[in-house]
Amino acid sequence: MRHFLTILSHEVRMLLVNPSTYIAATLFLAVMGFFFTGILQDYSKAAQEVSPAHVFFQIFWFPVLFMVPLLTMKCLAEERRLGTIETLLTTPVTTTEVVLGKYFAAYLLYLALWGSTGGFFYILHKFAADVRFMDPGPLIGGYLFIAISGLLFIAIGVFASSLSRNQAVAGILGFTILFALIFGLGFLYDASWLNRDVLHPVKEVVNYAQIMQHREDFTRGVIDTRQLLFYLSGTVLALIFSILSVEAKLLHN
Repeated sequence: MRHFLTILSHEVRMLLVNPSTYIAATLFLAVMGFFFTGILQDYSKAAQEVSPAHVFFQIFWFPVLFMVPLLTMKCLAEERRLGTIETLLTTPVTTTEVVLGKYFAAYLLYLALWGSTGGFFYILHKFAADVRFMDPGPLIGGYLFIAISGLLFIAIGVFASSLSRNQAVAGILGFTILFALIFGLGFLYDASWLNRDVLHPVKEVVNYAQIMQHREDFTRGVIDTRQLLFYLSGTVLALIFSILSVEAKLLHN
């Protein structure tokens, strides 16, 4: 792993000099600011039982479904399309270092984008007359959920990028996998045929993997080690599959 930091710093520099990064960041803040403004308008009309932070993090799925594929679809697919991945791997650099370098660069940008939304709450803190608007529990739990779940989401995006030479196909594939993970498991859990006694263990597994429920727990201050294990093990598996996919494509070529 001697070259990991070199690759990571290179990928971060490429992101910082790429105009599309700033376009994506501007769009992200504009969309999230629009949602945040709508939340505050609802609070100005009637009293709410939960803090704005709790409601704000309920829409985490929107940037995940659209931003994560955009952040990751080029990382390996474009390298394979241009043939630069083969050239890169002829140097004393391993596939693991390449994949991890690109993964952590995308993850750091993902954290930076979400971290910038903290400015919304800073402004709210400065101008809100009611201190209940700034309940620290949902705010800290929400950002903790974003950081931990983002490990898995970005890994899935990298894995999707490793499966195709076409970045558009990689983006669509990443979107599909993320949608199935975030919403599909909820639909599956509510399916009537899963209520059979013989399928009870399957239903328990599906319930364990429901990301919407994880978000709810985090914003209420409930940190379950089983949920942490789910994200960490899922991240490791997705990255292992990404590495194997890249190596398999190289052998095939």
